[in-house]
Amino acid sequence: MFNKVHGRAVRASVLVGGLGALAVVGAGYLWELRGVAAHRADGDVTQGVYQQDPERADRTAAAVLDGMVREVPDPPTDGKAFAGSGPAAHWRSAGWKPSTPLEARPAPAEPAVGALFSPGDDGDPDHHCSAVVVHSPGGDLIATAAHCVYTGGFRTNLAFAPGYSDGAAPYGIWVPTRIDVDPRWTEDQDPDLDVAFVRLRRPGYPGQRLEDVTGAEELGVRPELPAPARLVGYPNTSEQPVDCRNTARAAGPTQLRLDCADVPNGTSGGPVLTDGHTLIGVIGGLDGGGDDETSYSSYFGDGVRALYERATKSS
Repeated sequence: MFNKVHGRAVRASVLVGGLGALAVVGAGYLWELRGVAAHRADGDVTQGVYQQDPERADRTAAAVLDGMVREVPDPPTDGKAFAGSGPAAHWRSAGWKPSTPLEARPAPAEPAVGALFSPGDDGDPDHHCSAVVVHSPGGDLIATAAHCVYTGGFRTNLAFAPGYSDGAAPYGIWVPTRIDVDPRWTEDQDPDLDVAFVRLRRPGYPGQRLEDVTGAEELGVRPELPAPARLVGYPNTSEQPVDCRNTARAAGPTQLRLDCADVPNGTSGGPVLTDGHTLIGVIGGLDGGGDDETSYSSYFGDGVRALYERATKSS
């Protein structure tokens, strides 16, 4: 279930290392690379910002809804309805316990966690990564791994399906208006900077705020480790999420690790949560997200706080 790179697992199905890494390829693979290039944009690499073209984003949403995903009629429209229920409430009422055994298992879909789709000829499965809704003043923000949105350029064919399960998008399809990564990520894909924030809108629903529909997790910066935690993500071969609980620990000063087996491709960008609702990491970072036994995240320090503030204050 893993793509191996030097014996390690890469948690997102992406062509890592840019588009010029291979000098000699077959004709079929050259065609695939051209498809990848068609879905990349330079953006402002000095700032680490990409402003999405609205028409292009609308076409992406239409492509996702054309056979990939179906919207559920009359979805919930008030994120407050989720307060006091779901994983956070279970964390408080039942108490936190590590998974037994320490391996990812199928889990119910959650409104604030979803799958990232990238339709078109980019060499990826329908949904290649995961993401989580983060509380923000605009109510329109998700967090994911930087490598899910920028590899050799910013992805221009992204769509987010919160609460995705078995081909259904109960809370709609949302597309980027803006993507923010650390500009140092665009330089050399430093695994200590593998975090992105993406602002979203829902085509056909002007003024609707994502957070009002799904609820949101709180951003936790400079978390004290070790800490009880849970990771969630969407395998790209599955139509429902997996999760696993264990103690999150420091892996040096710039990485967080959580030891759980069987966290496969597609889970990159999925949240690492403590207290049931506080986001302290996204699957990514070291070794592209982890190996067969361990998941990583870039540590959420002052740089992530600054990136969040830039993403939320931007126009």
